Amino acid sequence: MNSLVVAHDPDWQNDFLEEAAQLQRILEPALQALHHIGSTAIPGILAKPIIDMLAVARCLDAIDQCSSRLEALGYLPMGAFGIEGRRYFRKSDEAGRRTHHLHVFEAGSPHIQRHLAFRDYLMAHPSKAAEYSALKARLKPDSYQQAKGPLVARLESEAIAWVGLKRPSEQD
Repeated sequence: MNSLVVAHDPDWQNDFLEEAAQLQRILEPALQALHHIGSTAIPGILAKPIIDMLAVARCLDAIDQCSSRLEALGYLPMGAFGIEGRRYFRKSDEAGRRTHHLHVFEAGSPHIQRHLAFRDYLMAHPSKAAEYSALKARLKPDSYQQAKGPLVARLESEAIAWVGLKRPSEQD
């Protein structure tokens, strides 16, 4: 099995809830919602043991003003990190192992619904989640992100169709 991924840990949901409580305290009133996304949010599938969170912000400028508070909580600001309209933060433990990713989008961003649709689709379609998990088990660490890309793109398209959304590039 791929050494990057591990069996699903039911404690990941509690880890998310604990971190979310801290983030909500320091990001109020800039924060509208906080969601657990990514593979750690999907029961039964293999995942890198990193809690992915999606924050819905009232305004990205307000999040930028909270950046020092996020840094004090251990989050490293990474800017948009390849996705226009996003603020991305990483958190690592004392040993330098990444523990959390925080993806922040302004309310109304199509990326919010895209991420939530992917998560919800896999949760509602166990065979699709199992297909994704099986691929992740076979991938080599040095090509993990790139190699899972085609399946992620296909599943994301299916998820978007499932919930009736337009892809971000198709938005008016």
